[in-house]
Amino acid sequence: MNRLDSALAGKRVVICGGAGGVGKTTVSATVALGLATEGRRVALVTIDPARRLAEALGLDALGNRPQVVDVARFGRSGVEIQGELAAMMLDAKRTFDELIGLLAPTPAVRDEILGNPVYEHISTAVAGSQEYTAIAKLYELEHGGGYDVIVLDTPPSRHAVDFLDAPDRLIGFLEGRALAAFMRPTGHAIRAAGVAFAGLRRITGTRLLEDLTSLFGQLSELLEGFRQRAADVHELLTDRGSAFLIVTSPERAAIEEALFFAGELDRAGMHRAGVIVNRVHPIDPSDLDVAGTAARLAPALGSSLAERTARTHEEVQRLAQRDAAAITCLRSALQSQPASLVERPSDVHDIPGLMALRDELFERDDADRTRRQIPRVG
Repeated sequence: MNRLDSALAGKRVVICGGAGGVGKTTVSATVALGLATEGRRVALVTIDPARRLAEALGLDALGNRPQVVDVARFGRSGVEIQGELAAMMLDAKRTFDELIGLLAPTPAVRDEILGNPVYEHISTAVAGSQEYTAIAKLYELEHGGGYDVIVLDTPPSRHAVDFLDAPDRLIGFLEGRALAAFMRPTGHAIRAAGVAFAGLRRITGTRLLEDLTSLFGQLSELLEGFRQRAADVHELLTDRGSAFLIVTSPERAAIEEALFFAGELDRAGMHRAGVIVNRVHPIDPSDLDVAGTAARLAPALGSSLAERTARTHEEVQRLAQRDAAAITCLRSALQSQPASLVERPSDVHDIPGLMALRDELFERDDADRTRRQIPRVG
């Protein structure tokens, strides 16, 4: 069992978090695939995969429930899935609608909220963005009991900590002063709002004030349910069976975000399973200078092309040294050895590409790779 296998052993929830643009979706798919090949029943909740990656997993027509990925997609590449991999793309609006239906005291209140024209426009904002609905879906699937482990690809956010703050942001919205004015309109507040919305009503021809007041009054009936769900979610995220994989790139801003996120997880009592540094430039162990590399390549490329290639190689090695320094910084600050995935010439968008990442991330040996005989792409 390698280090990542060990870190994820017994985990029921694995959350891949990090700054936007570091490859969380691809890493999440790789982790889910790695766990499924080891014999676990895995549900992958992804947000917005690249189209070709989605098609590779059979996600192009999926709804808001996990569907089992056809193992034949992997079998053609010589991959044997010992467990099961199901995947879904999160529909934030539909997930929040389902939560409204679950928390509404009666079917009539549910239908009134979902049918309110204002709700149609602001429900995504009311949900506290995609982060809250991702957590809601995670909670739903974990309590459904149909999977050994759920792997969540967190939504693309400017800051990774937005995911942790989502329940509090929603409760803050529902308890805010502006919303309270609509829930309990009195005196000056209703007169001021009436003047403003009367003008809008003349322009739009809608009963905007009435719709807003009705919607927020109905949402107030769900407030205690949202508070309880926030408490339940916090309990799930701090449970020993849940763990975060911090995904980053070697870029300075991403490293700083990863360190900040790790600190916030520690302060919140949540558990880190490890750090994955994506898009790392590997160091050439030969350690030759430009002249030495050019001399080595000249017989095959000719002196002119060999020299140009050697200079490009030197520039890449400078990036590799920078990446190595970033990984050293992470290891020192977090007291753990990060896993890494090397930079690739293009985004991963197919089964062979995912399996190559799985081999790298889960440290599969060369014999295992040879047995699979993954066909070359392109």
